[in-house]
Amino acid sequence: MYYGNIKEYDVANGEGVRITLFVSGCTNHCEGCFQPDTWDFHYGQPYTEETEEQILRLLSQPVVDGLTLLGGEPMEPENQRVLTPLVRRVKREYPEKNVWCFTGFIYDRDLLPGQRKHTEVTDEFLSMIDVLVDGPFILAKRNLALTFRGSENQRVLDMKKTLLTGKPVLYLK
Repeated sequence: MYYGNIKEYDVANGEGVRITLFVSGCTNHCEGCFQPDTWDFHYGQPYTEETEEQILRLLSQPVVDGLTLLGGEPMEPENQRVLTPLVRRVKREYPEKNVWCFTGFIYDRDLLPGQRKHTEVTDEFLSMIDVLVDGPFILAKRNLALTFRGSENQRVLDMKKTLLTGKPVLYLK
């Protein structure tokens, strides 16, 4: 996996102060995407053990509330396979930190068993995500007044409640 950027002290991509990893690779190609460079799976730098250690060091700071994963597309199968061990470590080493993930895929259409972006690690990956912002960016539905999303079709899901109930539960209304 490659990544485009690691942003320290991010306050725009989730609640509180966050460490944000912008992964590379996206097959959605949303019109009006704010980062089309990240569609390329080899954009930026290779994700290495050193990258993971850097993220964990940054997360150790008390002022940091959690980790945000976006891109590109974290839910591309090849990215899920790299991000799952990272999030597993985050949850083990920093259980008080939360994890947000932004995806252009739709949870209940693309990520459940048997669906097009479900892999052998998807269930575990989703179980460790606290908030999932799902849905493609749709330029015709763009709304700059929305919290943590760019278009009206996107949802901010409470993944713990979603997994408990078996249906999407909104985190923000």
